[in-house]
Amino acid sequence: MTSPHRIPEPSPGQAAGRHVPGAAVGASALRALVEDGPALVVCDAEGGVVFRNSAAETLFPLLRDARRLAFPGVPQWLSEAHARGAATAEGPAGDREVTATRSPLPDGLTAWRLADVTEERTACRRLADERGRTRFLALASARLLASLNRSKCLQTTAELAAGQLADAAVVVAPAGRRRMTLTGAVAGDAPREKPLPAAADVEEVPGLAEALAGFPPVPSRWVDPALAPQWLLPPGFGELGSLVVTPLPGNGVPAGALVLLRRAGSPVFTEDEEVFARVFAARAGAAISAAVLYADKNDTTEILQRDLLPPPLAPVEGLDLEGAYRPARAVERIGGDFYDVHPCTFGEGEEGTFVVLGDVCGKGPGAAVLTGRIRNTLTALRQVESRHDRLLRLLNDTLLRRQGADARFATMVLADATPLGHGRVGLRLTSAGHPAPLILRGDGRVEEAETRGTLIGVVPSVTSTTWETVLEPGETCLLFSDGVTEARGGASGNEMFGTQRLSGALAECARMPVRAVVERVEMLTAQWLGGNEHDDIALLAVGAPRGSHLTAVDGTGRGRYTG
Repeated sequence: MTSPHRIPEPSPGQAAGRHVPGAAVGASALRALVEDGPALVVCDAEGGVVFRNSAAETLFPLLRDARRLAFPGVPQWLSEAHARGAATAEGPAGDREVTATRSPLPDGLTAWRLADVTEERTACRRLADERGRTRFLALASARLLASLNRSKCLQTTAELAAGQLADAAVVVAPAGRRRMTLTGAVAGDAPREKPLPAAADVEEVPGLAEALAGFPPVPSRWVDPALAPQWLLPPGFGELGSLVVTPLPGNGVPAGALVLLRRAGSPVFTEDEEVFARVFAARAGAAISAAVLYADKNDTTEILQRDLLPPPLAPVEGLDLEGAYRPARAVERIGGDFYDVHPCTFGEGEEGTFVVLGDVCGKGPGAAVLTGRIRNTLTALRQVESRHDRLLRLLNDTLLRRQGADARFATMVLADATPLGHGRVGLRLTSAGHPAPLILRGDGRVEEAETRGTLIGVVPSVTSTTWETVLEPGETCLLFSDGVTEARGGASGNEMFGTQRLSGALAECARMPVRAVVERVEMLTAQWLGGNEHDDIALLAVGAPRGSHLTAVDGTGRGRYTG
C-alpha cells in the first residue's frame, strides 16, 4: 500500500511535459501546493487512506492515526457517504460544519475535498433570522397601529411577543390611579387582561419596578427565575426556566413593561434575543402610548364638545320649539353654527324666552371655540341687558377686545318670544348680518322678517333694526343659517338651494307642527346636497301652539343633532 503521506512521483511522460498541462511543476512543488491547500483526503478502492493534508487533520483530528476512511477517524456521515459512493456529503465536525465533494482519480483512487462552511452557514442563518425579524417587526407594527384602543394594543403586544419571542408574555401597564393591569398570552392562545392582584407587588419581580420607571433592562442572566411570583405566570404555564423584563418606552413616560417567559427545558434567552426584544418593545410602547394619548384626547374632546354642541331644547310653556344641527365635518361633531334658548324676564316683569341662532366664520374646532365664547358671553350679558341693539353692541365690543391673530366674525339673529295667551306668541327679531328669519303663516304665506344689522366682531360700531310680529296659533318662525340657503347641489351639483326655494318648501308646511317643519327643511336640504360637501347647518323653529285653547307646549320641545 502506498504511504498515506507520499505523493507519487510524476511519470516520465509527465516529466517530459507531454499531454499534461503544468508538467514543468516538480513533485516537491505539487506536494507543497496540496499540503497548503484546502482540506484533502485521498483513499484507495478499499477505503484505505493514502494521503491527507494538514487541513484535513485539523478538521478531523482522529484522522491523523486512522488507516481507513471510517469512523472514528472521520465522522460517521463521511464514512457512510464514501461507502455508498455519494458524490457529496455534509455534516458536523465538532463545532464546525463541513461539506465534502468526491473526485475520482486514476488507479482507483478517490479524493475527498473538504470545506469548512461554518462561517458561511452562520452568516446565512443570521441573515435569514434578520429577515424573519424584519418581517415580524413589519407585521407587528401594522397590527399594533391598526387600533387606537389601549386594551387592544396591550393584547396585541402580549400575543405577538408570546408567538415570536417566548413561550408566554405578560404586559404590565398602568391603568390610572396607581392601578396596574396584567395582559398575558401563551403562545397559541388568546390574550387575557386582568387587574394586578391586590396583594401583588411589582417589586417581587426582579427588574420590573425599574422597567416600569423607564430604566434600562436587567440582563436575563442576572435574574433568578425562581424569584418570580406565581401571579406573574399564566395559568398552567408550568415551571419557569428564564425570563426577560424590558421597558415599553412611551411618549415622555413609560407605557409599561414587557415580561417574556420561557419554560424550564427551553433555551435560555440569548443576548441577541434580548436586544431584539427591546426593539419590539420600543414599537409596542409607542403604539400603546399613542392609544393612551388618543383616549385622553378623545375624553377631553367629548367633554368640550358636550358644552359646544347646541343644547337639547326643553319644553317651554306657550311655545313650540324644535332645532336641528348638522356640522360641516361630521367626524368633529362641532362647528361654527349654534343656537341657544334661555327663559328670561323682559322689561316690566314680562316673562318670555330669549332665542339666538348664529353662524361664526369658518368651520371646525376654531369656529367652535368662538361659538362657545359667544354663547357664554350672550348668556352673561343677557342678565344685565334685554334690548337687542345694546346687547349686540356689548357683544361686539367684547369680541373686538379678545380677538387675536385668528380674527373671526359672526352673524346672528336674536329673538324674544312672549306667549300672549290663547296660543298667540309675540316675537321681537333682530338680525346682525344674518339671513332674516322666515314666518310661515296659517294660510301658507311666507314672510321675511324686516330686520337687518351689522356683522359682529368686525367694526367698532354696529347697527341693527328690530322687527316685531305676532304668531297666531299654528304659525311658525324659522331661524336658519346660510348653510341651508347656500347648500350647493341640484341637477348641476353646483346650484345654491337659495332663499326662494326655501320659502317654497316652507309654504308646503302650513299648519304643520314645528318638528315636522324642521324635519321637512332638513330633508330637502340633504336631498339637494346629495353627497356634496356643505357648510354647517342650523335650524331653529319657534311656533305658536295650534288651537287657540292651548296655553302649553304641544310638541316635544326637543332639539336634534344630526352628525
